[in-house]
Amino acid sequence: MLPCAWPPSTCCTGAHRATAASTPTGSPPRSATSTPTCSPCRKSTTPNHAPTTSTSPRSPPPHSTHPPTHRFAAALVGTPGDTFRVPRHDHDGHHEPCYGISLISRHPATHWQVNRLDPAPVRSPVIVADPTPRLLLLRDEPRVLLTAVLATPHGPVTAAATHLSFVPGWNLRQLRAAIRILRTLPPPRLLLGDLNMPAGLAAAATGWRPLGRRATYPAPRPRVQLDHILLDPRGATAALAAVTSVDTPTLDVSDHRPLVVTVAARTR
Repeated sequence: MLPCAWPPSTCCTGAHRATAASTPTGSPPRSATSTPTCSPCRKSTTPNHAPTTSTSPRSPPPHSTHPPTHRFAAALVGTPGDTFRVPRHDHDGHHEPCYGISLISRHPATHWQVNRLDPAPVRSPVIVADPTPRLLLLRDEPRVLLTAVLATPHGPVTAAATHLSFVPGWNLRQLRAAIRILRTLPPPRLLLGDLNMPAGLAAAATGWRPLGRRATYPAPRPRVQLDHILLDPRGATAALAAVTSVDTPTLDVSDHRPLVVTVAARTR
C-alpha cells in the first residue's frame, strides 16, 4: 500500500496506490499518483514503535514555489505473502522489490518520523479466492507508520499514513499504538490509510473523527470501507473539520478505491 496525502485542502488514501491533491479555495483540483516501484528506504529501521526522525532545513515561506515533499518507508523487502524481510538499514532493499508507505505533500515538511508496527505473532486464517476459494494460514506482515509535520499556509499539520494488519484485534492494537505516537506531535493531526476495519470501529477505538464515510472495497463494486481519513478532535481546526466533498473514484491501480476528502481550508 502506498497512501499519500496533500493536506490541508484535499486528503486521499487508497491501497497500493493513491491519488491526492491540495486545492486552495476557488482553484481547480490537482492530483498525483504514487508509483508501485521501490526506492531505497530513507529512514533507519528501529523496532518496537521507536521513531526515526529527521528535520528538514528551514522551510520556505508558505506561498513560495517548491517541489512536492515526499518520502517512502519500506515496511518489508520482498513480496507480501511470499518471501520477505524487515529492512535492516537505510538502504536495504535498493534494487529489490519493496512494499511500504509513501506520503506526498505540496507543502514542505519540517519533520519526518518513521515508526514500525509489529506483525501478529501467529499465522492467521485468510480466505483466498484465486483461482478457487480456499483457506490459508498466512504469516502477518510488518507494518510501518510514516508521519510528516507539514508547513502549510494554514499553519502546521501533522499527517500520517499507514496500512494495518488484516488480523482482527491485532490491527486495533496497531491503531492504538499509532494514535499514541501521533499524539506526541503537533495538532491538527490526520491519519490516512487502509486500516483493515470499518469506520465505526476505527472511530470507536480512537475517538478520532472519520472525515469521509464511503465504501472502498472491493474496487469494482465496493461494499465495505477499509480505507479511512481520521481527524484527531484534539486541536482540530474548524476549517479541517468542514468537509465539502467525499469521493471514491474508479482507478485501475488497486483492489481498493481511493478515498478523497475535500475540506474548506482557509487562511487563519
